[in-house]
Amino acid sequence: MNLASLASQRYTTKAYDPARRIPQATIDELLAMLHQAPSSVNSQPWHFVVANTEEGKARLAKGTHGNYAYNQPKVLDASHVILICARTDLTEAHLAQVLQQEQDDGRFRDAEARAAQFRTRQGYVDLHRFERKDLQHWMEKQAYLALGTLLLGAAALGVDATPMEGFDALALDAELGLRERGFTSVVMVSLGHRSEKDFNAALPKSRLPAEQVITAL
Repeated sequence: MNLASLASQRYTTKAYDPARRIPQATIDELLAMLHQAPSSVNSQPWHFVVANTEEGKARLAKGTHGNYAYNQPKVLDASHVILICARTDLTEAHLAQVLQQEQDDGRFRDAEARAAQFRTRQGYVDLHRFERKDLQHWMEKQAYLALGTLLLGAAALGVDATPMEGFDALALDAELGLRERGFTSVVMVSLGHRSEKDFNAALPKSRLPAEQVITAL
């Protein structure tokens, strides 16, 4: 598999074929990739909402009314839609759960290694909470690491994808009760197979010259 070729071939799908479904095994593989996505100090400040039914997609489409109506067909016609959410806070309970999971998975050789991991992660959380005062933004950056993982995975599995920020996050947070669970909507990804009416499929991909955006030291 040539990853550079995949990156060159993938594009943002603008129209989906509603008759074509993604096999469950493929979706399971993509969800496994999301589950294993990297995050700063393994903070895992995210949650993924998967819509795989007409009813589920209709609920997510409630975020695509008004100024965002242009994205509604991409939600309703796709095979699956994933809403990537970020936590609204890195609570002590969440950090304790992550630390215990690391312990259960055998990542610590002794108590000191566990304590060091706790100090390191807490140090970064405190840095963003109190010094840089950008904790929410920092958590959302981790959500975009998951997005990148999902998009490359979809391309590798022959699945078309559309990342979207064009939706009403407040409406979706309310519709799904996300705030009450400690999460907020960040970015939505439609997954499926392109329609023959997708104008973007026939357009050449365009990027600035590599020598303009890459500096070798």
